[in-house]
Amino acid sequence: MDLFSAVDTAPIQQEMEQLAERIDQLNYEYYMNDRSLVSDQEFDALLRRLQDLEQQYPELASPLSPTKRVGGEVNKAFRQVTHRFPMLSLGNTYSIEEIEEFESRTRRLLDGTPFSYTCELKYDGVAIGLTYRHGRLVQAVTRGNGAVGDDITLNAKTIPTIPLRLRGTFPDDFEARGEVVYPFEAFDAMNSQREADGLEPFANPRNAASGSLKLQDSAECAKRKLMFCMYFMMGPDENLLPDTHFGRLEWARQMGFKVQPYIQECRDINEIKAFIDHWDHARWELPFGIDGIVIKVNQTPLWDRLGLTAKSPRWAIAYKFKAERVSTPLLSISYQVGRTGKVTPVANLQPVWLGGTTVRRATLVNADFIQKMDIHIGDHLFIEKGGEIIPKVVGVDLDQRLPGTMPVAYVQFCPECGTPLLRVEGEAAHYCPNTDGCHPQIIGRLEHFVSRKAMDIESLGPERLELLYQAGLVRNIADIYDLQREQIIGLASDQSASIQDKSADNLLAAIEASKQVPFERVLFALGIRYVGEVGARKIARHFRTIDALLAASVDELAQVEDVGDVTARAVSQWFADPAHQAILQRLRLAGLQFTAQVAETSGPLQGYTFVVSGVFEHFSRDAIKADIEQHGGRIAGSISGKTSFLLAGEKMGPEKRRKAESLGVPIISETDYLKMLQ
Repeated sequence: MDLFSAVDTAPIQQEMEQLAERIDQLNYEYYMNDRSLVSDQEFDALLRRLQDLEQQYPELASPLSPTKRVGGEVNKAFRQVTHRFPMLSLGNTYSIEEIEEFESRTRRLLDGTPFSYTCELKYDGVAIGLTYRHGRLVQAVTRGNGAVGDDITLNAKTIPTIPLRLRGTFPDDFEARGEVVYPFEAFDAMNSQREADGLEPFANPRNAASGSLKLQDSAECAKRKLMFCMYFMMGPDENLLPDTHFGRLEWARQMGFKVQPYIQECRDINEIKAFIDHWDHARWELPFGIDGIVIKVNQTPLWDRLGLTAKSPRWAIAYKFKAERVSTPLLSISYQVGRTGKVTPVANLQPVWLGGTTVRRATLVNADFIQKMDIHIGDHLFIEKGGEIIPKVVGVDLDQRLPGTMPVAYVQFCPECGTPLLRVEGEAAHYCPNTDGCHPQIIGRLEHFVSRKAMDIESLGPERLELLYQAGLVRNIADIYDLQREQIIGLASDQSASIQDKSADNLLAAIEASKQVPFERVLFALGIRYVGEVGARKIARHFRTIDALLAASVDELAQVEDVGDVTARAVSQWFADPAHQAILQRLRLAGLQFTAQVAETSGPLQGYTFVVSGVFEHFSRDAIKADIEQHGGRIAGSISGKTSFLLAGEKMGPEKRRKAESLGVPIISETDYLKMLQ
């Protein structure tokens, strides 16, 4: 039986098309023109409505729907694709003299033919090619080795500056090439979140962008907030394209591509050198990384005359900026303690000018890094800025090392509370185990607890939390809910003004309002190591109550989707701590939410636990999981004796099938699942 045969879908399809068109327009204005035509809430409401319709009527969903921007599809293996047009690399140079030779050779080869150059920024990211047919994105491929790359189409669709449908006029068949970059603001936010979740931060934006494009879950790629900037356009029929590189990029801009606004047409070597000199200094003001300048002959019909070498075109060259590097004395090493107890060594340096800023500090990462660099007390360190804004230590200036200096001995005791540090086997970092008596850990947990994605208590900023801590009013997160008006009025410090009547009322109102925050965010707010925002949501929805979570074994915790053994052990240990149990009890009495607001239904799936694997015809993976939960079922991440069904799609992992068969867990198809709903 066709589940949708009884429904007149024409009005629904019309609404979906109108929603998609509206969302596409709003995305274009926001990402291309920096204009917000509606509030975030209005935009989210439009997107949710379209997502709901697509889940209810999956056969009407367009593969180019703007909902693809949020991901949800899973790619277990990245198919190798042969490039229609080889992705050649450019010849690189760090020498202005070689740029002069390139310019002189080009003029000689063109023998009096009039021409100009384009100069544009060389993005420090990942090169990809996008194929468009009839105005629609059909494929995205990484550069790979230049001849063969990986198909990353699902992840590319999540990048807002990659148009899924083109605007205006366009060739029927062409390829757009460009660079995927990780803007500094988004990169820093992601690293901050990773550190808050007890994970290692990414090394640099370029590597993080490359890794993001190879994530199997496109929803995770969407969270990275990558940016695509187009720099090249080509097609099987060059006659259909403008005859200048500058003209092609302008046309691409009208189609809806993000094209860098910094490209400039230059007539001679003097203008090229002026462009290079300007951006060698101004690059530090950009919101993303660049590592050089690309110079191309602007007139595309001349490219064939100039030809190619074995690896690169003769009509283009890349000038790469030298990494900014200076040597400066190491004055001392300080050790910072985070909310999880992780200790990070920081080099305090003699101030030095580097890449447009004065550098005074740089991270030394961990004890292994210090040992590998063989850093001695009193050394001069090489500090470098490459494609990143944050300076990093890249070596020791041995020419300036004094005889008799001793290697740095890593601190053995917490610099804040004096507790002996621990180093967990298999981890690079040292930790202070004095969780409840170490000042920066306490303040860090308090700041995390009241943060926007957790309990969202806006009136409690870092300065005010420190004020309450110093006054002896707040020592742990439960103390926040014991605050009384008469206790806080008049409190003041050198860093903040005193709390007056209205401020006190606002603070207490914000604390009261936080009691309505849902369980999944309360769980995230607790600050359990390795439990991020997504993990907290999945754990809360799986166990549904704090009592069920408290009673769960490590094995049962590991059954939760995307919760591995390490996280399961961390959660179990946190809840087993008597001090944490006492805090939980106080939070319960304060009225916080410890039951997930997941609709319990008497539908056909109530009481059943599903493991979902593979690719489905009518649902994305996330959509079918949501559908199971909406009908009363539960989702688990791995198969156990408590699993009711393995819902198997195409390309399901063979290991899951073997385990289901060995445990006698029924394996059902998407068709079987739809029949269950009837």
